[in-house]
Amino acid sequence: MINDVELKIVKSADTAQLLSLYRHAGWWDTAESPRHTEVIAAIVTNSFCFVTASIGDSLIGMGRSISDGVSDAYIQDVMVHTDYRGNGIGKDIIRTMVAFLKEHELQWIGLISEPGYERFYQSLGFDTMPGYTPFLLKQ
Repeated sequence: MINDVELKIVKSADTAQLLSLYRHAGWWDTAESPRHTEVIAAIVTNSFCFVTASIGDSLIGMGRSISDGVSDAYIQDVMVHTDYRGNGIGKDIIRTMVAFLKEHELQWIGLISEPGYERFYQSLGFDTMPGYTPFLLKQ
């Protein structure tokens, strides 16, 4: 376990470091665009809960949830830089978000996981939803 990781719930963060983290996870186009930093800033600001994990000034992980703040919440974009995985940071990010969501009395908290992370999320109290299939609008 790494002891000097700081977790924070934020409404703004270093957009360049966030973009780098998204790209490291393979979740963001590598083509350069000035709009990327605007989009990243809006993602942070408009998320119901945005958690960063840092060591000093270096962003090493993040996670966010979207919600109307009344009934349901969806956790998404949970990632930890590969150099820091296996130290409990991802679990701490999820626990921080879940605590925040429960403090706001949100009872239905869901997520869609990449294949292979089922045990990770099950160890945090999540379970599969038999009979339900996630969908994505075709572009």
